[in-house]
Amino acid sequence: MIRLSVPVQTANLEQLKAGDKVLVSGTLYSARDQAHSRLLKEKEMPLELQGAAIYYVGPTPAKEGRIIGASGPTSSYRMDELAVPLMESGVKVMIGKGDRSESFREAMVRNKAVYLLATGGAGALLASRIKARRLLLYEDLGPEAVYEMRVEDFPCFVAYDIHGGSIFKGGK
Repeated sequence: MIRLSVPVQTANLEQLKAGDKVLVSGTLYSARDQAHSRLLKEKEMPLELQGAAIYYVGPTPAKEGRIIGASGPTSSYRMDELAVPLMESGVKVMIGKGDRSESFREAMVRNKAVYLLATGGAGALLASRIKARRLLLYEDLGPEAVYEMRVEDFPCFVAYDIHGGSIFKGGK
């Protein structure tokens, strides 16, 4: 098990290989396709993206006394084209589920970024790893607004590493 703190430096990502189990701690930004589209239209980026991690999630409403509702990953391919400019602006980690396009994978290698998989269907477990949440942008998007989330030991697998390795190739 590898521990990864975010925000990250590229050097922290060099050790990761496709298929590795990772526990992520630090700050994640939640953002899905609508939030990505809006971020790309901003004149000035309203988030600090250097070394940032984005989690593709639209959590369910929080029950009384909880920070957040079930927080399972969403299918990531919808963000492929939208994620590239964010990587070019400094995003180093993206977390979601499912395979991505070849052009996205090439952009990840170029930008020395990684794509991590969170387990679909494990939204309650993943929510238990989110220790704090704060609305940052686009409240009108409801659960798909951009939130800053502090996580501890958020479980993931390395899907694509910065060396071009892929969990979807080679039978891992």
